[in-house]
Amino acid sequence: MSGARLAPTGCLAGLLLFSVAAQAQGPVVAFNGSLGSKAALLMIDGEARTVPVGETVRGVRLLSLADGQAQIEAGGRRYTLQMGASPGRIGDAAAVSNTRRKIVLSSGPGGHFTTAGSINGQSTQFLVDTGATAISISQTEAERMQLKFLSGRRVMTQTANGTVPAHLLMLDLVRVGDVEIRQVEAIVVPGQMSHVLLGNSFLTRFQMKRDNDVLTLDLRY
Repeated sequence: MSGARLAPTGCLAGLLLFSVAAQAQGPVVAFNGSLGSKAALLMIDGEARTVPVGETVRGVRLLSLADGQAQIEAGGRRYTLQMGASPGRIGDAAAVSNTRRKIVLSSGPGGHFTTAGSINGQSTQFLVDTGATAISISQTEAERMQLKFLSGRRVMTQTANGTVPAHLLMLDLVRVGDVEIRQVEAIVVPGQMSHVLLGNSFLTRFQMKRDNDVLTLDLRY
């Protein structure tokens, strides 16, 4: 009799464990863009959805948008998504770790790859430029980010306006998506640019692969 009672109990325990495991597998989410500060373009389990701030779609609630980041809530926990980072499963530590080694970018107008990111904790906008030797920053943007470029090595560089003086410096931390790279060489040049050029001092840390309009950067080391 006791064996007859134990069998259903064991089955029930197995079902409960399966249920808990299933619940632990949250949705796969990526932050692909935004409509101003009012809505985010999220990829949820492979489906593109426009999610207004304060609303919930497929168990993912959008809390806020700012500086290329989306604050979301799922399963009672809060997460920060970086625009352009590779998709990750919410609640899956392994997936989160993987996103910190990969950057996935979609081309925009003119076929250029642009993305939000930060330098030494200061937000900025990057444009991928494989023709640039180092990360290139306009003096105006460098001053806004309070970079101490004047203490860097003075060099001469060639621009569209001819040869101009510039300053080389080492950036403590460059972040794109969930990927952080430390000690990256950069050059600060006079004038203004619409973006910070993400040059080869950053790009050579990655294995680059382009598939039509998608550029994937996999961290080498």
